[in-house]
Amino acid sequence: MLRVLTLATLFPDATRPNFGVFVERQTLGLAALDDVEVRVVAPIGLPPFPLSLHPGYRPLARLPLHEDWKGLSVDRPRFLNLPATHGRFHADALVRCLTPHLDGLRETFRFDVLDAEFFFPDGPAAVALGRRYGVPVSIKARGADIHHWGHAPATAKQVRAAGRDADGLLAVSQSMAADIAAAGIDRPVRVHRTGIDRSRFGTVDRVKAKARLGVASPLVVSLGALIARKGHGIVLEAVAALPGVTLWIVGGGPDQAALAGRIAELGVGDRVRLCGALPHDSLPDLLAAADVMALASSSEGLANAWVEALASGTPIVIPDAGAAREVVTRPAAGRIVARNAAAFSQGIAAVLSQPADPAATRATVDGYSWERNALELRDHLTALVGQKG
Repeated sequence: MLRVLTLATLFPDATRPNFGVFVERQTLGLAALDDVEVRVVAPIGLPPFPLSLHPGYRPLARLPLHEDWKGLSVDRPRFLNLPATHGRFHADALVRCLTPHLDGLRETFRFDVLDAEFFFPDGPAAVALGRRYGVPVSIKARGADIHHWGHAPATAKQVRAAGRDADGLLAVSQSMAADIAAAGIDRPVRVHRTGIDRSRFGTVDRVKAKARLGVASPLVVSLGALIARKGHGIVLEAVAALPGVTLWIVGGGPDQAALAGRIAELGVGDRVRLCGALPHDSLPDLLAAADVMALASSSEGLANAWVEALASGTPIVIPDAGAAREVVTRPAAGRIVARNAAAFSQGIAAVLSQPADPAATRATVDGYSWERNALELRDHLTALVGQKG
């Protein structure tokens, strides 16, 4: 029996059900294997009192310290998040928080390996804790953990050291593995792609989904947090130049007011909708109803929105960021375009003008599955334990 301790600061909770849902799904798949036992530690960073009583933090402070989350045993210890320090002390604070917690946990769950699901601060903390308990450490890179933390002055050195000292490294795509090397971590990296829940994505009829959602015109969906990096404003400008095309922007975040203002300025409120954040369970209908999923991210690892759209039979229009060229491998998958409104407008128009072939689009992601994801992760972690022994 392989006993895995999954360390994930990126993990859903009752206040943020979509936060790290891909980590949750991966962990559920791993835990479902007969020869694996998993415990999850999902630390929560809180600032010092009285800032921890701020409305933005109060719901997090009220979360239980331990709970059964969809069948997973999840601990949620608190670590000190010092504002305005640019993450410099996050990893050290995480180690201080987790050391007594894991000392106690080891009495009942003697884990064989530490599986860190985000490169920072999870990775440096996991390396320190792995040394303490004499177990191997794996760190997975997903995107911003390398693109931001791996280059930020306050944290880049910690990221490089963790990458050098971990027993194994994973990346969500080949391009992400290259980004790890570009961040100064020169060592082998195993590509470990995300999965797709095929019981949900790809099972919804497009005509019926459009009818349920009241969609009559061609629909473009831009799906992701409302932050500048996701580029929703670019997609908005692109669709504004396409008469008769509807756009739904799905996500929550600080750019909502600015996007609402721009919709009003462009006079497209009759065909552009800010949908807010939607539960992940709502996405199969939404993506099936869409004719295009367009996302103008400046950086990505391998966006789940991409592969879930393709699995739904919906082509994507995206910039040449992250694993774009590993996903858009043929015309049925969509278009890779320059990251500006004119190029996005042309790319969306090109996809809308071609005959829809949902089966061909779905086939572009045939190699992605959560079952394969779980087996590959088990084999990777098992090999690390064998090498350590």
